[in-house]
Amino acid sequence: MDFLMSGLAACGACVFTNPLEVVKTRMQLQGELQAPGTYQRHYRNVFHAFITIGKVDGLAALQKGLAPALLYQFLMNGIRLGTYGLAEAGGYLHTAEGTHSPARSAAAGAMAGIMGAYLGSPIYMVRRGFLPGTFRGMFQALTEIGQKHGLVGLWRGALGGLPRVIVGSSTQLCTFSSTKDLLSQWEIFPPESWKLALVAAMVSGIAVVLAMAPFDVACTRLYNQPTDAQGKGLMYRGILDALLQTARTEGIFGMYKGIGASYFRLGPHTILSLFFWDQLRSLYYTYTK
Repeated sequence: MDFLMSGLAACGACVFTNPLEVVKTRMQLQGELQAPGTYQRHYRNVFHAFITIGKVDGLAALQKGLAPALLYQFLMNGIRLGTYGLAEAGGYLHTAEGTHSPARSAAAGAMAGIMGAYLGSPIYMVRRGFLPGTFRGMFQALTEIGQKHGLVGLWRGALGGLPRVIVGSSTQLCTFSSTKDLLSQWEIFPPESWKLALVAAMVSGIAVVLAMAPFDVACTRLYNQPTDAQGKGLMYRGILDALLQTARTEGIFGMYKGIGASYFRLGPHTILSLFFWDQLRSLYYTYTK
């Protein structure tokens, strides 16, 4: 049941934040490996990107990839949040004295993130637009990529994306649990108030964007780079190489390219998914006692 509630919470958040994901991806790929000032900027900022995409590609383009996004969120976050929730319910995130342990929380968040992200990697690859315009749908894309490149092709870039997932998942869940625990100790809100989860999710949203932005840029580029006949990337050897090339060519700010769009997507998504997840679990455990 924990996995089902986690997946539903993530899907609910995804419906609201998918347009922000489309904008963020477009901005991160803008001017790839080109020095600042040497390329045409189609999107000046998040709001300009929204308007431009809506005008040029139509409003429907802002929800492009919603089906694979929902499937990915249900699979990836269903496993990730569900696994973390089981660890929390089992008391594994607390010390022998019964206090919350940030170290255990971070470790559990990292492990849960690895499990969810690796299993959901093929859906994530299609969601990011692998060979855009070639496939009529998600399942056709998965089938043809599997037939052409095998299982290796379906999981292309999966290992490269794990550092991003480890940093993001551990930061998000550790920050959420630690903030919620502190707020409970300080008795700022009534016990079991929905405001506890909301404020903790807001703090987590800021932390996770700052931690993940460089990895997110590198991961986006890894998944979108051209490949040879064997499905091997032609531009980057891995996530570290992508980070180094981006920093060397575009400067440190290139690693935070699209951070505004990243926050407008990851921030609300973190807030909504963690809030929905916490409230669904509270309702379930309240009525099953």
